[in-house]
Amino acid sequence: MAPPAARRARRRPRGALAAGARAEDWWWERLAPSGSGCHLLQADSMLLVLPGPGPARVHKRAAAAKPEAGSGSQPELRPGPDPGWGDRIPLEVLVQIFGLVVAADGPMPFLGRAARVCRRWHEAASQPVLWHTVTLSPPLGGRPAKSGAKAEKKLLASLEWLMPNRFSQLQRMTLIHWKSQVHPVLKLVSESCPRLTFLKLSDCHGVTADTLVMVAQACPQLHSLDLQHSTGSCCPQLQVLEVGTGLSPNTTPLQLPVEALQKGCPQLQVLRLLNLMWLPKPSGRGAPGPGFPSLEELCLASSTSNFVSNEVLGRLLHGSPSLRLLDLRGCARVTPAGLCNLPCQELEQLHLGLYGMSDRLTLAKEGSPLLTQKWHRTLWELDLSGQGFSEKDLEQALAAFSGAPGGSHPALRSLNLRGTQVTVSTVSSVISSCPGLVYLNLESCRRLPRGLKRVYRGQEGVQWCLEQLLTSVPSPS
Repeated sequence: MAPPAARRARRRPRGALAAGARAEDWWWERLAPSGSGCHLLQADSMLLVLPGPGPARVHKRAAAAKPEAGSGSQPELRPGPDPGWGDRIPLEVLVQIFGLVVAADGPMPFLGRAARVCRRWHEAASQPVLWHTVTLSPPLGGRPAKSGAKAEKKLLASLEWLMPNRFSQLQRMTLIHWKSQVHPVLKLVSESCPRLTFLKLSDCHGVTADTLVMVAQACPQLHSLDLQHSTGSCCPQLQVLEVGTGLSPNTTPLQLPVEALQKGCPQLQVLRLLNLMWLPKPSGRGAPGPGFPSLEELCLASSTSNFVSNEVLGRLLHGSPSLRLLDLRGCARVTPAGLCNLPCQELEQLHLGLYGMSDRLTLAKEGSPLLTQKWHRTLWELDLSGQGFSEKDLEQALAAFSGAPGGSHPALRSLNLRGTQVTVSTVSSVISSCPGLVYLNLESCRRLPRGLKRVYRGQEGVQWCLEQLLTSVPSPS
């Protein structure tokens, strides 16, 4: 029987080490063979293959060997593994790598953790180019109130250092789920972020008009402000103001200082108060406000009844001749007569749908021809869903699109008549007069035949609807 040493030799796999060779030498030669123009660098937990000739390689045992007693010569010093391998990466390359991570996940908490690796990483993580956009959310936003407040205070302590040292070049900032420390955070923003252009507060409580004025005065470049549960600011450069409550409307009416908002935001172009139950503050006996001379979009859409009336709409838009989009979905108190008095002459989109409210309307409305007679040349989207206009009233209103001057075609491309009293002849006439119509909603129209009460998209679908209407028997169902 063969001795144990012979059996071990026979079991050695192909490519195994020769007698007297070290495992480290074998890996070194396999990863960076001689003559390849590369060298191997050993770190604490990895091996790096780098181009170019490297330093002489020694083993840890050889480097730690003591000189023989009585020898007068000093031991030969050979370089060991380089502990500062991170310094070999150029700063510009490291910043680009960090930028890819920041673009995907944001700067926090990645840059804070990367800055603790080494000096080079700290220098790269401190570059202002990586701190242009920041989203801050307390880590315990969904926990009980006490835990959430404690987490906000802890994060606020970190922000007291981050704001002046990292956020000096900040341009876009979003706060999510802050409940108790919004004012201190925005105070830090006003003190440290003069270049801020975009601020979004999502599900943040305790935001007051005074707080927003503080931020607006300290950030003159602020152009977009997206808020929740709060309005009111003094932003001479502000162009977009949006206040919304999501899908659940608020139950406590919010007072909106219309005239003060007009004075504080003279360059406002977009105003959205989404699903919000708000009350305009009384205007008093003084002169009306300056209006919004640059306003192009006003959206007051709501899923429930609100307090928007002709008088309120007049206070908002009496100085807005450039309005292009007006969204009044859910505003049941606004009448066609009140809309006709608005100064805007080139309205392109008008949304008057009353979704979910048509069953509560008992009296037929009149006056829809006032809308189309004023804007039939410029309107390319009209929404009358759920409005209680009579058959004759709608017929006169939609007939305005067939009398285009000079033989030109109307600009109408989208028409929503869902739940109205529109008839076959009226729909056929408007389709024939508007060849550019690509969207037509006829759902729940009781005066139309069965099978045609649906949505039509594209010119082919709309033309097919016309053919069916012309061949159908006008019997209501």
